[in-house]
Amino acid sequence: MSIEAAPELHYITDQAFLTDVRSVARQITDGDWKPDFVIGIGRGGLVPAVYISHHADLPMLSIDHSSKVPGFADELLAKVAAKSAAGVKLLFIDDINDSGGTIAYVRRLLADNDCEGANLRFAVLINNSRSRATVDYWAQMIDREEDKRWFVFPWEAVGTRNAIIEEALSVPERLA
Repeated sequence: MSIEAAPELHYITDQAFLTDVRSVARQITDGDWKPDFVIGIGRGGLVPAVYISHHADLPMLSIDHSSKVPGFADELLAKVAAKSAAGVKLLFIDDINDSGGTIAYVRRLLADNDCEGANLRFAVLINNSRSRATVDYWAQMIDREEDKRWFVFPWEAVGTRNAIIEEALSVPERLA
């Protein structure tokens, strides 16, 4: 797909972002399960995690999954897996559960490092009902079979249109 045949870009406003963050944060704070840490999955989950961390008055950790740089994701996930095995409750946050690839990867790595599954939860702002991974909290549900928009979050909107389109086209099956 060329840039001329770019997907529909849907820019999420700051206000819509805040509404979604507050919705997810309320689900977490009003629920019976209380995390000890909020963990932002980088890049997209870092900004929502900061907001939710402040709203819920919880400390925040970050895992830079998107960088693919050794030492910034897998090794840290092994460390947080050990925390969960010791009884620490961990809430992982990402911006969108689209294909489910990121969440499935994080869960698999945690499991490979003896993570205690009962001490884990996942939250996103936008959840694809057809994702191969499930999450516990979300603000909006979409169906990728019907909704082909590429969601541009406020922190991404500062990028160039070409960079945003290139990112969207990097995994074409999400939009096909």
